[in-house]
Amino acid sequence: MRSIWNGAISFGLVSIPIKLVNATESRSVSFRQIHAEDGGRIRYRKVCELDGEEVAQSEIGKAYEDADGTMIPITDEDLAALPLPTAKTIEIVAFVPAGEIDPLQMDAAYYLSANGVPAAKPYTLLREALKRSEKVAVAKYALRGRERLGMLRVVDDVIAMHGLLWPDEIRAPEGVAPETPVTVREAELDLADALMATLGEVDIDTLHDDYREAVEEMIAAKAAGGEGVAPPEPGEEGGGGQVIDLMAALEKSVREAKEARGEPAEVTDIKSRPAKKATAGKTAAKRTAAKKTTAGTAAAKKTTAKKTTAEKSTAKKATAKKTTAKKAAPPKKKTA
Repeated sequence: MRSIWNGAISFGLVSIPIKLVNATESRSVSFRQIHAEDGGRIRYRKVCELDGEEVAQSEIGKAYEDADGTMIPITDEDLAALPLPTAKTIEIVAFVPAGEIDPLQMDAAYYLSANGVPAAKPYTLLREALKRSEKVAVAKYALRGRERLGMLRVVDDVIAMHGLLWPDEIRAPEGVAPETPVTVREAELDLADALMATLGEVDIDTLHDDYREAVEEMIAAKAAGGEGVAPPEPGEEGGGGQVIDLMAALEKSVREAKEARGEPAEVTDIKSRPAKKATAGKTAAKRTAAKKTTAGTAAAKKTTAKKTTAEKSTAKKATAKKTTAKKAAPPKKKTA
């Protein structure tokens, strides 16, 4: 692989000479622009807007356009004179858990190759230190005329670097979430969980670009003098319209996913679940009624007990009054 940048990793006082190579490549089918009438190539020429003359690449420079439209020329010497410590250095500034890096910041990926035999030892040291710490290194580096942020991690036996966007380059997701209040039922979440479990995991290496293959087949058919690939029949394009019945769509998705995996395509009838909730509601109502009945019976018993106690107390008081009256009455005289 051809290196695109040579420099060094600055790891404290340790300097590791490295080469930077692209870790990814585009496999997309590229097209040329042509004149539809005669098939001629469409080419772009760089023309000066002042004199209308075509300008060669060697005569083209840089400039910054000010707010009022004024062009401020900037030369390579101007840029080279700027203080940029990371011009030829990947400067590690911290080691953090990989989970602290927001995937939204991920940009291009590169492999870092040890540049020469003396670099093998410090390169291996940094690689093994990253492995043992289970952390990634956050670094600053300069590439293509600007300073960038990067993340170093271990891939197999190689140190890879992911370019990162600066935090202020990540836009806040304002106005993106649905503004209409939506309530998701437990039954819908259950079906979504079932679909996720049915789809399960996948070996990323087995996935491929179906569209690119279709384009290549179409190109091959046209090159052989054919008419290309027949368009799909109506209804073969797959989903993409508005989902009207979410529950039905989820149930069908679970069923089809199970059939694709060779599993029994049985999906629990979700319509029976509200009935369970209703039954639970009736049971709760019965419990409440029973509690009320029990409470009422207890209250009645308390009231009866109070009445009985009050009646006994009244009877005792009446008896006591009679006894007192008898004692207070004068004794009867005996007749001779």
